[in-house]
Amino acid sequence: MPRPPGHGPDFEVRRQKIIDTAAELFARQGYAATSVNDLGRAVGLAKGALYYYIGSKENLLIEIQSRVMSPLLSRARQIAALEADPLLRLRLLSESLLTIIFHRLDHIWVYEHDYRSLSGDELATLLGQRSDFEHLITGLLTEAAGQSSLRVPEPRLATLQFLNLHNHTYQWVKPGGRWDPQYLAREYCATLFRGFGGTEADLGEAEERAAAFKRDRPELSLDPEVAWVPAPVAG
Repeated sequence: MPRPPGHGPDFEVRRQKIIDTAAELFARQGYAATSVNDLGRAVGLAKGALYYYIGSKENLLIEIQSRVMSPLLSRARQIAALEADPLLRLRLLSESLLTIIFHRLDHIWVYEHDYRSLSGDELATLLGQRSDFEHLITGLLTEAAGQSSLRVPEPRLATLQFLNLHNHTYQWVKPGGRWDPQYLAREYCATLFRGFGGTEADLGEAEERAAAFKRDRPELSLDPEVAWVPAPVAG
């Protein structure tokens, strides 16, 4: 939301602090469950004064989403455009994504859980940005598969694997803890690039053993549509 005309730098400093507080409250309570009065109490402003800074509650959600997606997409485009090996660019993109997660944990929580509370053009813009980011990842994975031994039989699935490995980090990571973005990016990419270190023979054997297990032990079926029947008790 642009700064209204006639307001000095103190206005913007206060507004940014309000957005920080809103991200913390939304992450803890949920966007829908947090009222403007809740936020006003947290920042020490009456409702009218608060609206003076934020315009609307939805504007806060827009700002929080933008704080995540705008720098991430900008950096991802820079990385994708580098004249460098695609595996290196994927590694750099991984660390950039994790750095945003570490530095904006409250924002990431809101980003992941409350984006559907946006509507109209704002939701369309966010979904478009997400799609652009995913396409950059898919492009790098496809490029890497053409230039290295990386096996990417289904680029869309590989993209989702990349995202799933990274995107849930916010649920358990502790800034200042044992692991930083650089360490996690190294380990995540090693896992992706090595495929857990298993050879094709290892994978084939595991599939054969899984099939045999399910065939020989129907009472332990993994299919939820198949009724579970306890094994007979000896004696």
